[in-house]
Amino acid sequence: MQPLVSFLPYIQIGLAVLLCAAILLQRSAAGMGGAFGDNFSAGFHTRRGFERVLFHTTIILGILFTLTALFALLFK
Repeated sequence: MQPLVSFLPYIQIGLAVLLCAAILLQRSAAGMGGAFGDNFSAGFHTRRGFERVLFHTTIILGILFTLTALFALLFK
């Protein structure tokens, strides 16, 4: 258990960087058009292809980061 706890900060840093990149790569419907009320239904669309993979990857990275944070809290 001790070797895993010693690598945990590095794992968390890697997950944090990947999570930030995944969030920043996602398309946002809150652009200038959304600010003025144009294209109101732009936020409600079906994700396809890379957008869907990126969405699911972001969720998985968020869950992994949360689990590593809880693991660090419990075993330090």
